[in-house]
Amino acid sequence: MKFKALTPLLLSAAMLTSFTMPATAQEKEPLRLALISSKSGPFATMGADVLSGIRFAVEEANAKGGVDGRKIIVAEGDDESTPDAGRREAERLVREGNKFIIGPITSGISLAISQNLTRWDAAFIGTISKADRLTTDACSPRFIRTNHSDAMDMAMIETWLQDYIDEGNNFAILAADYVWGHDSAELFEKIVTGKGKKVSLKLFAPLGTKDYAPYIQQLRAADVDAIWFADVSGAITFVKQAADFNLIPATPLIGHALLSNFVVDATGDALTNVPGNVGFTPDIETAQTKAFVEAFKAKHGRYPTDTEGQAYNGAMVLFQGVTKAGSVEPGAVMEALRGAEVESLYGTVKIRPEDNQMLIPNYMARVKMDDGKLRPVIETAYPASITPPPSPLCKM
Repeated sequence: MKFKALTPLLLSAAMLTSFTMPATAQEKEPLRLALISSKSGPFATMGADVLSGIRFAVEEANAKGGVDGRKIIVAEGDDESTPDAGRREAERLVREGNKFIIGPITSGISLAISQNLTRWDAAFIGTISKADRLTTDACSPRFIRTNHSDAMDMAMIETWLQDYIDEGNNFAILAADYVWGHDSAELFEKIVTGKGKKVSLKLFAPLGTKDYAPYIQQLRAADVDAIWFADVSGAITFVKQAADFNLIPATPLIGHALLSNFVVDATGDALTNVPGNVGFTPDIETAQTKAFVEAFKAKHGRYPTDTEGQAYNGAMVLFQGVTKAGSVEPGAVMEALRGAEVESLYGTVKIRPEDNQMLIPNYMARVKMDDGKLRPVIETAYPASITPPPSPLCKM
């Protein structure tokens, strides 16, 4: 009798199980991001914008049901603005199951991470780092760059300089003393000397430099026609001190990655009319940028910064890779993106299969007053077709 009395309950349990098992089986594995950027150290201000851009992309996607029906889960780490800390944090988060890395700023940190991707079974979307090595001799099938490389910037700047450089014959360089700064300096000098001009002074400032007075004194004594400046972490300090010492605007600056919103905002009117390259501004005339700017402004009450835009753009691309692959297996996602056309803030663009560099237009801007606020405003747009060919040093 007890057996017969329990039979309906057992049947009900069996029926409940039969209904719930398919739903459980259909649940998709979430997309787990390792969001690693500079929460401390000399790049902390820029890192805050990277975090903001990625968080916005994740919140926006999750509000629409996730990516490919998958919830996005983010684990954050602080790279402390150093390659060693960046590598350690990346490995820690990957070992915890967060296999898609995004967020590092400096090329030194990105290079320290990218060489370990296969060993970690991880993937990496680069959104800020510009060093050419990331897509030349140190390229990896697990790394995709969605921002401009140094070579892309310099191809554009070389075109722009054809007119600008005729206004002077003697130039100086002040760059950051790490891989990106040296690459930038080398490329600028090559362009200048190739036109029969000269670079009479080259200076390299260590990361964390607080006193630029010795460099400013040398630059003033050199009496050059313009200064090529490539030092993101020290930009605010240098610009303020250069204005105090009357180096600028008497001696024009040309900025490589100088015209970031956080630098312009922190330096009063010292950068007014200074030209330089920009990775993103709200002026980009695409449907994708328009939609992003409207959504961002609705939430934050302001335009997104250049860094927030580039970070968001990288997340956009990663999310499309997951959808294309129908998977969150790092190798499958990277393979799905390699050679693919994707939607970006720059329009519909291609990821070059030879080196995983995304081919996007590039922009020269100048700091101007816009709606009562100084910000970089695009002056000239250059097509992606001016991107140099892939390096034979990249062996994918």
